[in-house]
Amino acid sequence: MSEKTISWEFAPAPEDSRLAMIAKRYEHFIGGRWTPPSEGKYFQTRNPATARKLSEVAAGSAADIAKAVEAARLAFRGPWGNMPARERGKFLFRIARLMQERSRELAVTETLDGGKPIRESRDIDIPLAANHFFYYAGWADKLDYAFPNRRPRPLGVAGQIIPWNFPLLMAAWKIAPALACGNTVVLKPAETTPLTALKLAEILAEAGLPAGVVNIVTGAGATGAALVEHDDVDKVAFTGSTAVGKVIQKTLAGTGKKCTLELGGKAANIVLEDACIDQAVEGIVNGIYLNQGHVCCAGSRLFVQEPVYEEVLWKLKRRLDTLVVGDPLDKNTDIGAINSREQLTSIRHYLKVGLEEGAAIYQPDCQLPSRGYFCPPTLFTEVAQSFTIAREEIFGPVLAVQTFRTLSEVIEKANNTPYGLSAGVWCDKGARLFQVTDALDAGVVWGNSYNNFDPTSPFGGCKESGFGREGGLHGLAAYLDI
Repeated sequence: MSEKTISWEFAPAPEDSRLAMIAKRYEHFIGGRWTPPSEGKYFQTRNPATARKLSEVAAGSAADIAKAVEAARLAFRGPWGNMPARERGKFLFRIARLMQERSRELAVTETLDGGKPIRESRDIDIPLAANHFFYYAGWADKLDYAFPNRRPRPLGVAGQIIPWNFPLLMAAWKIAPALACGNTVVLKPAETTPLTALKLAEILAEAGLPAGVVNIVTGAGATGAALVEHDDVDKVAFTGSTAVGKVIQKTLAGTGKKCTLELGGKAANIVLEDACIDQAVEGIVNGIYLNQGHVCCAGSRLFVQEPVYEEVLWKLKRRLDTLVVGDPLDKNTDIGAINSREQLTSIRHYLKVGLEEGAAIYQPDCQLPSRGYFCPPTLFTEVAQSFTIAREEIFGPVLAVQTFRTLSEVIEKANNTPYGLSAGVWCDKGARLFQVTDALDAGVVWGNSYNNFDPTSPFGGCKESGFGREGGLHGLAAYLDI
């Protein structure tokens, strides 16, 4: 096969950053009002593509959490808890429509604050977030049909903590089903990406949502810990690292609070010898590179059956050569910025460890921007199961490739991880595909696709990837006493 790759230079096509309309300072959103932090402290949120300050955001304390939980409890006992389910559903519909109306503003804000390409924010994150509100709005007055003969009742106040990789989508995943079930919410967004959650607060106020139904308190780890530990929180929903998830589980043990955890992953993406190679290569790129590896379900371990290994590797390298790394606001960009300096430092550490342990590295010849936090798409071959890059979650555009001969071998290798969030299988024959998927220890397995999400489909993991499901009917059950 020829090593020559044809590439084109694209004219810049930047989205207008002024569409974001970011305020210089944001307070907490408590009881339907913008509330200054009790301790008077603020922290900066920065654009990872430039390292420039975007805004100052209130730093939450235990006192702020207490105010938010109190407001949520009052709303649960009052207007929201006493409101007919049909009327609650109308509010969710209204929120979804307002999100669509402000979708361009939300997409630009998400990209500025998080570093992901504008195409991903515009075409995936924002539409999917609005769709979750639409979907759960329809369930609000049908809970008796969803759980027949079970008398479903809301839990009360839900404390929700979300990560930085999908800020608005994670907020929608958690807030929409909680409200549809009649609960009230205290949300703690990630400290590096709080802006779209605060934009959502503006939308909630514009929709006329009763005061205290959704409260948003910004801050770092101590703020989230205060929310988990508060005695008047009935349910905790957390998406983030496995290490923090274990701490939360220990904290909640014996309290009687309900809990769902969606934690880390080290997903296996498996290519069998009869797969459509071109389709599989696009799925591999979509599963790990086009999202900068910033998803817990990223297909960061690639297993290729030996007869097609050389072809897959050649086509994958050529595809990496075409990826555009650069300004996330440019519509031509495939791979944007790493979320923070700390995350980039962590990724570089894993790149160094991979080389030290004996893996071979491939990175396309691409010029990275001089400012901001960027990492080229990286491919490791000659990887052993014991290598750190094959065992630990990197959360970056880094793929570790291994080969296999038989189905039993790849199933054993794929399951040889403490995680169990997701996986992918590429195969031409349905029977073989289901044979592999049924044997994988993963909460979600994609067949001949990767990273496909829908509000009607449940998502969640097993083993150290957490427990509970979000999305679909399962997402309702997590917020109900049935």
